[in-house]
Amino acid sequence: MNNLMKKIFYTLLFLTTVSAQFLEPINLSFSYDKDLYQEEIFELQVNINLEEGWKIYAVYGVQGGPTPSRIFVESPLIEKVGKITEPNPISDFDEGFQVETKFHKGNFNISAPFKISSSVKNGDQLTFNPQFEYQVCNETICYPPTIYSEEIIVNIIDGNPRTEKLISNFDFDSDSILNIADNNILSFLILALSMGFLALLTPCVFPMVPITISYFTHRAEQSNQSAIKDASVYMFGIIGTFTVLGMLLAIILGASGANQIAANPYVNIFIAALFIYFSFSLFGFYEIEIPESLRRFSLQKESSKGYLGILFMALTFTLTSFTCTVQFMGLILVAASQGEWFWPIIGMLVFSTAFASPFFFLALFPKYLTQLPQSGSWLNNVKVVMGFLELAAAFKFISNSDLVWNWNIFSYDVVLFLWSVLMLLTAIYLFGLIRFRHDSIQPLTSKKALIASVFLIFSLYLFSGNLGYSINGTIQSYLPPKKASSNLLWVNTLEEGFQKAQEENKNIFIDFTGVTCTNCRWMETNIFTINSIEDKLQKYVLVRLYTDSGKDFNQKRQYQIERFKTAALPFYVILDPNDNIIGTFPGLTRDKKEFESFLDKGL
Repeated sequence: MNNLMKKIFYTLLFLTTVSAQFLEPINLSFSYDKDLYQEEIFELQVNINLEEGWKIYAVYGVQGGPTPSRIFVESPLIEKVGKITEPNPISDFDEGFQVETKFHKGNFNISAPFKISSSVKNGDQLTFNPQFEYQVCNETICYPPTIYSEEIIVNIIDGNPRTEKLISNFDFDSDSILNIADNNILSFLILALSMGFLALLTPCVFPMVPITISYFTHRAEQSNQSAIKDASVYMFGIIGTFTVLGMLLAIILGASGANQIAANPYVNIFIAALFIYFSFSLFGFYEIEIPESLRRFSLQKESSKGYLGILFMALTFTLTSFTCTVQFMGLILVAASQGEWFWPIIGMLVFSTAFASPFFFLALFPKYLTQLPQSGSWLNNVKVVMGFLELAAAFKFISNSDLVWNWNIFSYDVVLFLWSVLMLLTAIYLFGLIRFRHDSIQPLTSKKALIASVFLIFSLYLFSGNLGYSINGTIQSYLPPKKASSNLLWVNTLEEGFQKAQEENKNIFIDFTGVTCTNCRWMETNIFTINSIEDKLQKYVLVRLYTDSGKDFNQKRQYQIERFKTAALPFYVILDPNDNIIGTFPGLTRDKKEFESFLDKGL
């Protein structure tokens, strides 16, 4: 009997030891608001308490082994609308999985923003089961991936969604600028200022440099007004139109208002016609005059003439730049579209001041050129050259309208050929073989011949693109999309993308783009074509969603705004086959390693 008791004792001791070994050393619970409004965004938080020596893996940066943590809700009445937030993880090499991993220890919280569906009625009680997936390990053992869930009941109360909850959880890699403003005004101002200067590096801005110089060169010969006043009016005109027009578009048309205007074919045709009109004036065919009826609106006729024209140029500048700058204004425009006023206005003013400041000096420069001795002849040469450049810019905007209306006339090859011809005509003009109205007969100098040779070489370089040779990616970004073979296979609907992702067990890469988006073309020709990036993209199901034209573009644009809280183009997203967000990448980058790191999140 004693032997039997000993066997039972040791068996119970063994079972107790084993069961203790497999009891997970983690305590979990959800925190949430118990009272919510219809369509309100709320934060669902997981409270995690780990015993000493144990860890769970991070949400982001975990690849090739352990299961990353994630929060999700399987309910048609609850939608995850933003990025999961976690504390800074610990990075170390995991001996068990033999990979570099990121993980958390101790006590901490992980949270994610979710949105109540509009189909939930006021007064209802909403019941759902949020789930938290995780894997817990120590130095010697790992438990299988586990899902923790609990039933949650919230009351849907009468009233409008709280504004701070609509704004505080936007899905951006950095904090919302409105949150930064609430906590640190200086940080907010520095951010808006730096975004303004960064926007100057976008492709849409470059054509405005010769156009600004040509306009003020022509004006300097026609007006005796102060150059500093003219340049100041131009700069403040850009600031004012950016701020007022941006805010109005966001409020009237929503967060994508700026993109809608920039992609509008009528606006593009108008800008093209304006540039053609300016160019023939620079050629000397006529002088630009403001109608007498408009001059009567001012007591000082000369001021009216000058300032109306300058403000009109500022408006043109703003419209041509919207497509490339909207990514930097995304947070501000989303906030404005949802009823915020004070900080978006301050942000737009600071952003546009930084953006417009270099053009103050560009507008100032031509006035002083006209005051140099013997400036007449060579200054007229400058005007004519600028006229040819403005014609080239006009074809870019005509091709934008062509893309939206599907004319299929001003294609990649046609626009490239026209640019080549215009550069050739510029070279012929500088060599003195053709003359315009205000030109005088002048000997061909060595400097002039050198500049003419540069335009001739550039013309031949552009023409080589029509013969199949590769040309610079920045130049290609101004052209319509090139119809060429590619190793990347794209689908154009989310439905087809999810179907392929589930069949092939791949993650989804979404490219939110536009047919008139210059930054998008730059990324496609300069980043997507890099071999290492192309190899990574081929491991995804690739979905390209055009949000400015084409089939169902309004629904695609609305999906981008509602789910990712931005209308910026380009915008890139990685989803898993179950529609969970793995990562987002806003805008243009010239750093291939930065984009590769983003792609690695889903591989």
